[in-house]
Amino acid sequence: MEKRDTKYLQYLQILREELIPAMGCTEPIAIAYGAARARVLLGEKPEKILVEASGNLIKNVKSVVVPNTGGLKGIEAAAAAGALAGKPEKELEVIADITEEQKAELALFLGRKAVEVRFLDSKFPLDLIITAEGSGHSTRVRIAQYHTNVVLEETDGQVTFRKEAAGREEGLTDRSVLNVEDILDFAESVEIEEVRETLEKQISCNMAIAEEGIRNSYGANVGSVLLKLYGNEIHNRARAMAAAGSDARMSGCELPVIINSGSGNQGITVSVPVIEYARELKVGQEKLYRALVLSNLLAIHQKTGIGRLSAYCGAVSAGSAAGAAIAYLYGGDYKTIAHCLVNSLAVTSGMICDGAKASCAAKIAFSIESALLGYEMYKMGSQFRDGEGIVRKGVENTIANVGRLSKEGMRETDREILKMMTEARC
Repeated sequence: MEKRDTKYLQYLQILREELIPAMGCTEPIAIAYGAARARVLLGEKPEKILVEASGNLIKNVKSVVVPNTGGLKGIEAAAAAGALAGKPEKELEVIADITEEQKAELALFLGRKAVEVRFLDSKFPLDLIITAEGSGHSTRVRIAQYHTNVVLEETDGQVTFRKEAAGREEGLTDRSVLNVEDILDFAESVEIEEVRETLEKQISCNMAIAEEGIRNSYGANVGSVLLKLYGNEIHNRARAMAAAGSDARMSGCELPVIINSGSGNQGITVSVPVIEYARELKVGQEKLYRALVLSNLLAIHQKTGIGRLSAYCGAVSAGSAAGAAIAYLYGGDYKTIAHCLVNSLAVTSGMICDGAKASCAAKIAFSIESALLGYEMYKMGSQFRDGEGIVRKGVENTIANVGRLSKEGMRETDREILKMMTEARC
C-alpha cells in the first residue's frame, strides 16, 4: 500500500479511532460517561437518575462488576458512579479516579433507590438516554451507536446539542474500505513510527491486566485453571493469558485496557495471544507491531458487518484475527491468513453473546483455540470448503456471511437471550 494514499491514511485513522483506553467493561462505562455528562449539564450532583437502555446494553451491564465501586454490579451502580464522581473529559476512563469518600457516597445514593432503569426500544443495539434531576431542574443525554457518541443534550427540555443518530457510525472513518488483502498489505508497509505509540500502549496495558488475572483470583479463574490443567506450553499459555485478562476485567479490575471495536475483551483477545507467540518465537519488535496491526484490523473488519453489540460473541472475530496474526508471525502469507480465518469461523461462528460476565474468559480461550486449530489444519493441507455451512469460497464472502448471520439471523436470538437474562428468578 502506497504511503500517504487515501486508503493508507484511512487504515491508520481506523486504528487510532478504535485502539483507545477504557477502564472496565465498556457498556457500564458508557452509562457512567452519559451520567457524568448529564451531571455537568445539571451543574450539581443529581437527586434522581433515570436510565433508559437498549436491550444489548442491559444484557452487557447486568452481570459485570463496575470498577471503583467496591464490587457493585449493574446499570444502577454504573449510572450512580458516573453521576456522582465521573470525569467526562476522560471518556471511557470516566470513573478511574473515584475516591474512598465517593464510594461511600455512592453506596448511600444507591441505598435510597435514586436510580430507575427502563428498557429502551430502539433500532440501535447501543442506545442510551440518561435523565438527571436536581433542584427543580432536569437534563438529558443520549448516546447512540458507539460508546462515547453523544447525539443529544437537553436542559429543562431545551435542546442544547443534537446530531443525527444515523444508521452508520457518523464521525468515524468508513470501515467498508477494509478487506483482508489490503489489511495485510497495510500491516507490512505501515511506517512503524505512525503506530508505535498506540501499539506500545496496547502491549503494556493488556499484558498488565493479563498478568494481574494470572496472579490473583478473579471471576471463575479460567486463565489460571488452563495453566494448571494444560501447562505453560505456548499453545496453552496464549489462550490462558488472554482468558486471565478477561477474568480480571469482568470482575472489576481497575487496570485500563486498550480496546478493539468498542470492547476491552476483544482488545485483550486480539493482542495478548499475539504478544505471547511473538515472545516465544523471539521475533523482533517490528514484526510484533506488524502482527498486531494485522490482528487489530482483521477484527475491526469482521465487526463492521456484525455491529458493536449483537447476539454474536465478539471473542469469535477477535480470536480468529489473533490466530491469523499468529500465522503471520510464523511467516504465513495472504493465502495462509485467509484460510486460517475461514477455518476458524467455520467452527465458532455460532457462539452467542449472553452479556459481559465471568464466562467471557472461557469463550475467549475457546475462540483462540479454534483459530490455532484453523492454522494447523491449513498447514496440514486440510480446510473447510465452499458450501459447508456458512463457509463460502473467498475469505471476504465468509466474513460477509458471518455479518449477515449475526446482524440479521440472530435478531430473535438476541431478544430471547435478553428475556432469559431478565426473567424474575424464583
